Amino acid sequence: MSHRSPVNVAVIQAAATPFDREAAVDKVCAMTAQAATEGAQLVLFPEAYVGGYPWGLSFGTAVGGRSEAGRKVWERYWSSAVDVPGPEVDRMAEAAREAGVYLCVGVIERDSTYSGGTLYCTLLYLGPDGSLLGKHRKLKPTAAERLIWGEGDGSTLTAIDTPLGTVGGLICWENYMPLARMAMYGKGVEIYLAPTADARDRWQSTLQHIALEGRCFVLGCNQYVHRDMYP
Repeated sequence: MSHRSPVNVAVIQAAATPFDREAAVDKVCAMTAQAATEGAQLVLFPEAYVGGYPWGLSFGTAVGGRSEAGRKVWERYWSSAVDVPGPEVDRMAEAAREAGVYLCVGVIERDSTYSGGTLYCTLLYLGPDGSLLGKHRKLKPTAAERLIWGEGDGSTLTAIDTPLGTVGGLICWENYMPLARMAMYGKGVEIYLAPTADARDRWQSTLQHIALEGRCFVLGCNQYVHRDMYP
């Protein structure tokens, strides 16, 4: 970094509200405000926090078909996604402005430009001035995630220059992609964000490796969810 002033960050691993977009946005806004009162300058939420990470769901899929019940679950999941830009993003951006923080939050994004049926696992970057500074769409959904999320095209590998340092990162298992990591290092990322749905010990080793390899500070932020949180 170009300075040695302390930077205060908040990594928020609060209980999720899958399939309930409004409740998730309410929690993002409230907990961002709380973090700011405790001195946070940058606030990070987990992967897919708004919209939900669909643990254990198959959406009735099989090779060559999908069940009617699965289609209904998919419709509900699609309906809980957000448009970027859109009203939910505006609410979170206003929360960032009121708190005076950089807010980074994982959302399920509904593509409203080219294909209304495609969803992306996306990381939003919101500024203390209330602006949408950038977004990153997960490049390669992992394993069965490919049944439900589209692939990013690489154009959204975001790095934001801030007074805190250059902020950027990758989502979950993207961090196992060497060329994606190199792209972020090449952008000069100093505060590296790694929102995820993984809590295993080997994931901690991955974050430590990135910190050493990239000579950066790494913020890991995991999903917190139980089965009974799903509708």
